[in-house]
Order: sequence, then C-alpha cells, then structure tokens
Amino acid sequence: MLRAKSTGHIPADMQADKLLKWTTTLAALILSFSEAQAQSFLKRIWTKTDSILTTRYYRTAYDTNYVVRPEGKLTLKLKANLTGNSIHAKGTINDIHSKADLSSRHKATISIGASYCGISASYSINPAKFSGFYNDFEVNVNYYGRRLSIDASYLRTSSMSGNVERNGTMHRMEADDITMKVFNVVAYYCFNSRRFSFPAAFNQSYIQRRSAGSWLAGLSYQGGSIRTNEELKARNPNAPDVTINVGHIGIGGGYGYNLVLGRKWLLHLSVLPTFVFYNRNDLTINNESRHAGRMRFNMIFNERAAVIYNISPRYFVGATLVMNNSLFDDKVVIVNQNKWIVRTLFGVRF
Repeated sequence: MLRAKSTGHIPADMQADKLLKWTTTLAALILSFSEAQAQSFLKRIWTKTDSILTTRYYRTAYDTNYVVRPEGKLTLKLKANLTGNSIHAKGTINDIHSKADLSSRHKATISIGASYCGISASYSINPAKFSGFYNDFEVNVNYYGRRLSIDASYLRTSSMSGNVERNGTMHRMEADDITMKVFNVVAYYCFNSRRFSFPAAFNQSYIQRRSAGSWLAGLSYQGGSIRTNEELKARNPNAPDVTINVGHIGIGGGYGYNLVLGRKWLLHLSVLPTFVFYNRNDLTINNESRHAGRMRFNMIFNERAAVIYNISPRYFVGATLVMNNSLFDDKVVIVNQNKWIVRTLFGVRF
C-alpha cells in the first residue's frame, strides 16, 4: 500500500483560520473589559498618581512659621507679559569711531496657565502676531525651586531699530535692516532656603508668611549676535556692514529679600551682580574687526522684583520684573546689553 509522505507544511487556508480564531479570541477579551472596568482602572491610576503628587507637594523642608503651601492644590493664572531688549556698542577701527544704539520691538503676550501640585503648564498668545505686525521669535523659561532658580530666554528678532554712527555720520536702522539673536541664562542658589522663598514671589506655589532674606550665589551668561541684512544694502548702499558678537560668562553673589506686610502683601527685591571672567566680544564694520580682551573683568547685573497681593486665601494679583544688564567696558570694544520682562497676573486657587 502506498502512503503519502508528510512534509510538515500547514496549508494557507488553515493558517488563515488559525489567525482568525486568535483575532476573534483577542477581540472577545477586549470587549469583555467593560466600560465600567475601564473607568475603574483609570480611577485607580489617577488616585495613586494624585496621592504621590499630593505627598510630594505638601512635603517641604521650609520652616512653616515663614513659608507654607496654599490650601488648594490647583492654581489657575491669567498673565499679561511685556518684554524688551536693547544693545549699545562702541569701537574704533583704523581711527574711525563707530557707535550703535539699537533696540527690539516690545513683545506683548497674554497667557493662561494651570498648576496642579507644583506641576505647571501654560499657553501664550501674541495679538500682534495674528495681524502680522510682530514676526520675532522669543522663548522664556523660568524655574523657581527651594534652593535653585533659573531664568532663561532666547530671542531672534528682525525688528531691531536705532542709530549707527560712523565717524560722525549717522545712519538710521529700521526694522528688517538688522537681525539679532540673543540668549540669556541666570542660575541662582539660595542659602537661607528654609525661610526665604523665590517661588512665593514668582510662581505663587508657596506663601511667604513672615519676612525673610537670603544671600545668593549665581552664574550668568549673556550672549548673541547682531548683523545687518541685505535689505539695508538694497535701501541704502552706503550704509555700513555691521556685525556685533557678544558673549559674557559671569559668577558672583547677591542678596534677596521677601517683605511681608499685613499678611496680604509680599514685596520682593533681589540683586545679583556677577563678575565677567571671560568674554568673546567683537565689533566688525565693513569686514574690519576689533576684539576685546578675553579675560577682561566686567559686570552683569541680574535684578528681580515682585509685588503680590493676596486678596483672600483663594484669589491673588501681582506683578513681577526680571532684568539682566551687562556693562562691558574695554579700550577696544564697549558693549552694553539689556533684557527685561514684566508680568502682571491674576490667580485663583482651588
């Protein structure tokens, strides 16, 4: 009797049937996981997450006679922001004295933010951008912690305008004639972190109950570049071709103070001067350059101010100011740069 030899090969139709069976079984398992069970599962995840966040939120190393958490875990804020930047530079090349005084168009934005257990998110809109009036790009990042706080910003703008003087001849720079890129970052370290709170003044995640101050240590960097565009040459062929490069690294110390008045008012002021120990400043006009001494000591001043009024335990209003000013004076190149941001705010706690 002849018998067919088995090859071990499963016909394609049997493979399809097996795959269909597995798919049907998996679909049945998914469907059996009812909506109520899904909601219960998500509720357990949220309860666990909320418990972890709440424990972290209310666990603090502050002296509670001076600093406490708000009663609510959720805070909603509406903010109006205004920023500005300016730069002033001088230099002498081949006995020709040059001077530039330039500033960017102010940027105004409105932002809506939410903070839950210290985790925050916000969204900003710029009304001028919708109308095409403002085309610059700017990012501001702020972190305020118990010991360490950081302010950082980046601006790319073509709205710089002002005057450039060369050997007594004044040239007017209009928007789109110049492109500027600038980056600023300042890191603060607070020594009296148990009684003095930066967050109480700047993101309202804490409440300062009694007046306190602290010595501060800090590191700062301020740098960027300014270059004339082709639009300027097209409009004015005799205008100078100008490039300014700026870069300062500084380290220093200062002092900050939170003054509490009548349990409702909080007034903050801090100043942190840093000594520039390295720079890369240079001025180039019509392809002729002058470089400042790399190790020349100069200053960057970092200032903060805030006024917060707690209308009630639930509502508060206020205003804050963050400013950075570099004062660099060299026999070859003099560069001063100023960057500031002002915020007004209204908040509700839940």
